[in-house]
Amino acid sequence: MRQSTYLKMGLNMLVHSKLRSWLTIIGIVIGIGSVVGILSLGDAMQEQVQSRLSEMDLTKITITPGYSKASSNMPGGPGGGGRGEGTTTDVELTDKDIAALRGLNNISYIEGEIAGSVPVIYAAQNATLSITGVDPQVWQYMTTLKTQSGRLLEPSDKYVAVIGSGIASGTYKQDIGVNQVITVNGKAVRVVGILSEEGQGDRSIYMPIDGAVTLIDDAQNDVYDSITVKAKSEDVVDNLTEDIVDKLMISRHIVNDDDRDFSVSASKSMAESVTEMTSSMTLFLGAIAAVSLLVGAVGIANTMFTSVLEKTKEIGTMKAIGAKNRDILMIFLFNSAMVGLVGGILGDILGACVSTVFPMLGLQMMRGGGSGSSGMYFAPDLMALGLLLAILIGVISGVVPAYRASKLKPVDALRYE
Repeated sequence: MRQSTYLKMGLNMLVHSKLRSWLTIIGIVIGIGSVVGILSLGDAMQEQVQSRLSEMDLTKITITPGYSKASSNMPGGPGGGGRGEGTTTDVELTDKDIAALRGLNNISYIEGEIAGSVPVIYAAQNATLSITGVDPQVWQYMTTLKTQSGRLLEPSDKYVAVIGSGIASGTYKQDIGVNQVITVNGKAVRVVGILSEEGQGDRSIYMPIDGAVTLIDDAQNDVYDSITVKAKSEDVVDNLTEDIVDKLMISRHIVNDDDRDFSVSASKSMAESVTEMTSSMTLFLGAIAAVSLLVGAVGIANTMFTSVLEKTKEIGTMKAIGAKNRDILMIFLFNSAMVGLVGGILGDILGACVSTVFPMLGLQMMRGGGSGSSGMYFAPDLMALGLLLAILIGVISGVVPAYRASKLKPVDALRYE
């Protein structure tokens, strides 16, 4: 027989067993749709995460007061990140710590920062906002933030501020522009710059530390909430993180690691951890979705076995008039492949719908991936892979039933009831 004959007879078997075939196809549709949809969402999420990480400065290392054993096992280098729960007394970072670190190699810049929430008044409206005091002499070289209007802080500044675009246009009834004056904790502060919307400081206010220390409650001169170090390159970040820990252990007269009262975290290590976590989550969800493919494969095998039983007499008739074992085998394989093909096409459509609908339901992290404003991440290679996988599952599931059908003896098949 010709290939076209196999295709015609396989299609005829599919059409004349509608309900059973479509129930089987539904299993494949759900499986392929789940895998394609989840992997598409995962790819879009990874792309968005990488886009966000590209905005980060991966040469930055942050030192914060407080340490615990739990935090030492967290990603981000020795000491983990954030304040440790194991610290029992109030600890501080001071100018002495900065002075101790200045002698280390591979440091480009170093600065201390303070932060706090303060009342900010503009146009007779009051709001409590986050303010960060930075060293203007080095901050402009360390930050990745950019201004959409105005400028960054300069060494001669004191009671001036750079504000996020969210504060400039979304916090008060009137928009705040460059050279406008806001009242921060009772002190007039002039706005010299507004950050661009793409940055990470959308809801922040940055001021020179000399001015911020007088406006933030409980802030003290030469005492910092964090110290930020900028390494000369990403390649030296890991070694520099270890050097910082060793240097501070010595300068703060700490002998045992259990007595450490500071934490060190590197942006590079945190970025790597986020990437690994995103990849692992995508693979895990994809593996769960793949279980439904196994169910679909069992459904195809069951349908094919049933078809063999129902068409036993027809198989005997075809063999009696000259059909070979190979012909019978190919007819049933074409039938099972078409079940997989139809399921794969519909599954790809379902997967595309999933990757479109989920962002609309609020997964804003998906915005910007793939097709832009629609939130849909269309991956042609993933769609093609899903279709090929569905056909392969159909063929593999139909091999045993097709083989059994091809081995039926004409006399036994004709006598089958």
